[in-house]
Amino acid sequence: MATHPIGIIMNGVTGRMGTNQHLIRSILAIREQGGVALPNGETLMPDPVLVGRNEAKLEALASKYGLNRIETDLEQALADECNVIYFDAQTTSRRAAAIKQAISAGKHIYCEKPTATSLDEALELAELANKAGVKNGVVQDKLFLPGLLKLKRLIDSHFFGDIYSVKLDFGYWVFEGDWQEGQRPSWNYREEDGGGIIVDMFAHWRYVIDNLFGEIQSLSCLGATHIRKRVDEDGQPYKATADDAAYAIFELENGIVVQANSSWVTRVDRDDLLTIHVDGKYGSAVAGLRDCKIQHRVMTPRPTWNPDIPNPIAFQELWQQVPDNEPYENGFKAQWELFLKHVHTDSPFPWDLLEGAKGTQLSDLGLQAWRERKWVGVPKLAATVPAKHI
Repeated sequence: MATHPIGIIMNGVTGRMGTNQHLIRSILAIREQGGVALPNGETLMPDPVLVGRNEAKLEALASKYGLNRIETDLEQALADECNVIYFDAQTTSRRAAAIKQAISAGKHIYCEKPTATSLDEALELAELANKAGVKNGVVQDKLFLPGLLKLKRLIDSHFFGDIYSVKLDFGYWVFEGDWQEGQRPSWNYREEDGGGIIVDMFAHWRYVIDNLFGEIQSLSCLGATHIRKRVDEDGQPYKATADDAAYAIFELENGIVVQANSSWVTRVDRDDLLTIHVDGKYGSAVAGLRDCKIQHRVMTPRPTWNPDIPNPIAFQELWQQVPDNEPYENGFKAQWELFLKHVHTDSPFPWDLLEGAKGTQLSDLGLQAWRERKWVGVPKLAATVPAKHI
């Protein structure tokens, strides 16, 4: 059967996420497995060209992984007809301009989120892609995590009955950079460079909530910059101007209440860096990145408040693990394979640039709710409607 090469422009691939999740664990992993198998027995084989501003970094990356295509001039990469997909993992402030170039060149678009620094621009990208007739997608990797796939299985099987509430807890301590190097780039903590945990994480919470629990109707949010001085990659102190924690409540159209805490200033005493606790009429579940545990109502203990005696119930021992039942791929790789099939065979791919714009909308609204100290509504979005929603 035939093997079809599919050229992919990978811009920003020298960054942490671009290198590890998208190049090594997705595109290279797909190549190593022999490509993406199609229903007709044929195969798609990704052919990446690594694009960036630092030629030395590109050469080192290509040499390490046996690749032979690099380019520092995006226009040159876009001019090559062999390249049919443009992928962007640059910093957010650079993304929209490059995507517009790629749309003008007739390339299909796949990109990290947020797709743009403002809702107007995010909607503009969706509109331009639709008008140009290019296929487009946005990375929504957490939907493909084993823990969330198990949680989705529970929801689809009606394990919970009516769902009442969700507690989403994410975060860990990011070192300040003085006595230990920080685990995240310093721009994340500068508002002027597009940093902030609301901008970074609310795009994730939007697609997680929308796809698992229901559409968001309104929200309240309190952000904070708890650590105001940090040290950058060069050992230079700088003022942190972006929020490093956010405490939000989302009210869904179906009545479910979602509490979401996001923090880079918290020490972990949870099962995972992300946990999603769901309470329903017939049972509860707690999902992490890989695992998911449940407690049915017939297994629910009967606690009584009495602070004068030691607690007699070992609460955590009364939960059951949801079995794997199937192998799980890397979430980034799984979505890459779906997008490649979408481009080649027109198979469904619902996570487009409009879905990405919804993430930017939620970030903007979270910042507005914090700034104005009030509940704000979440209007419906459409790519054909001017972005005068906030």
